[in-house]
Amino acid sequence: MSGTPMGRLIKYFLYLVVLATIGLVIYAYVGPWFGADFDAPTAEVRKPVVLNAD
Repeated sequence: MSGTPMGRLIKYFLYLVVLATIGLVIYAYVGPWFGADFDAPTAEVRKPVVLNAD
């Protein structure tokens, strides 16, 4: 019962997706301990706006 080649390919692809998801979640939790910064850059931006109120 080895299955069809396409079925095995889909099964291995799903295993790869699950492992990649688990790896991404682990990286999100452990990354800051190793210097990865996930904070959004905070800086005030001021741009002049010209309104045509005729």
